[in-house]
Amino acid sequence: MTLKSASDWYEVRPVGDGISLVRETHVAAWLRCNIWHVRGREHDLLIDSGMGLRPLKKEVSLISGRAVTCIATHAHFDHIGGQHEFETRLGHRSEAGIHAAPTRDNAADWGSFIRAETFSALPHDGFDYREYSVTPAPLTGYLDEGDVVDLGNRHFRVLHLPGHSPGSIALYEEATGTLFSGDTVYDGALYDTLYHSDRTLYRQSLERLRTLPVSVVHGGHEGSFGRERLIRLIDDYVDGKNRIGDAGEWVSRQIG
Repeated sequence: MTLKSASDWYEVRPVGDGISLVRETHVAAWLRCNIWHVRGREHDLLIDSGMGLRPLKKEVSLISGRAVTCIATHAHFDHIGGQHEFETRLGHRSEAGIHAAPTRDNAADWGSFIRAETFSALPHDGFDYREYSVTPAPLTGYLDEGDVVDLGNRHFRVLHLPGHSPGSIALYEEATGTLFSGDTVYDGALYDTLYHSDRTLYRQSLERLRTLPVSVVHGGHEGSFGRERLIRLIDDYVDGKNRIGDAGEWVSRQIG
């Protein structure tokens, strides 16, 4: 079947408390990342930026016309594709080289994930998934453990949570118990077999999250969930369950 280009690439869904979920509608649910937009008094926050297949800032009216700080929870292709559109780009220093010069290999082997079946429509006429690439977007500043992202009326503490990748971070708002966890934890199979993953550090990072008094977790993929589900996901990982082994085999099962 020949796919047509889509007019509605992004969808925006408010989830409450000044937070909205932005998703790339026509990217398969098993791959597309959650792009989180948080409204602040002084400026807005964008957590991750998707695959960069269509202009994010231009097409999503929710985040246009206001100052936006774009934060990458980690430097994998499905989370950093649109960050070049923003003047302020923050992430962990250990992955600065990937942001500056992303490749198929260093940005999480996108060739294993991007296939014809990844899309239900094309981002533009003539799109060929085999020619996908990520636009370089060097970080303009760095975030590390204990830093605070201040939106004027909201304050998010940075947690450095290596394991999925060396520079994986999360943002935690103590006042509301809201955690933006990136790919450290989400409601699905977790991925710890990348070239720069570290299972020992991953387990330590998850055990650390177990101690947080969270009320809601907004992950890098799948739906949001509460503390009880967080504990269950951590327990499953520690018990050796709910993990992605070989990426190619896992993708084949999703599309099969």
